Amino acid sequence: MALSRPARGAAAHSAAAHSAAGGVAHIRPDLDEVFRRDYRVVVGVAAGVLGDRHQAEDVAQEVFLSFNRSTVPATQTRGWLCVAAAHTALNHIRSHRRRAGREETAATVAHAVGVPDVAEAVVLRDEHRQVRAALARLPRTQAVALVLRHSGLSYADVAAALDMSPTSIGTTVRRAESALRKELHRHGSHI
Repeated sequence: MALSRPARGAAAHSAAAHSAAGGVAHIRPDLDEVFRRDYRVVVGVAAGVLGDRHQAEDVAQEVFLSFNRSTVPATQTRGWLCVAAAHTALNHIRSHRRRAGREETAATVAHAVGVPDVAEAVVLRDEHRQVRAALARLPRTQAVALVLRHSGLSYADVAAALDMSPTSIGTTVRRAESALRKELHRHGSHI
């Protein structure tokens, strides 16, 4: 029986308990509680960057495995997890250019089977790909601030997560949005 995605995430969480040698590795005492509380937030941040829930769940697995190995204080876990999710997702964009090939294949298949509004779906997919690529070209702090803010975190939460002054987050996000628009324009996007 195949595991559903949420169950798969829980199974991946329990896999953190085992080392490659088959023994039990150190498990943070707060891992289970933090995982249950923040899994959806981490997946949401990663999905906001990647545009793909399945890949976001894979990123969440990586983030929680890293969290288990970290010494992040309990008071800073959510911010740390959100930043780690954004960084890991951006790394996936930068290093996994296979996405474009998969999207082209999916568009071709959809066109071949006569799915309605194929042209619109292809255009939207291409626009999302362009935005993700432009986001990956931004300076890391700007990209992460933009992702966290647009993932629903408050300015105060973004500031805490990035260890920045709360008064500077609004400016950082606006500059990131402006840089994103310039990046899109520079690369010929008509978004």
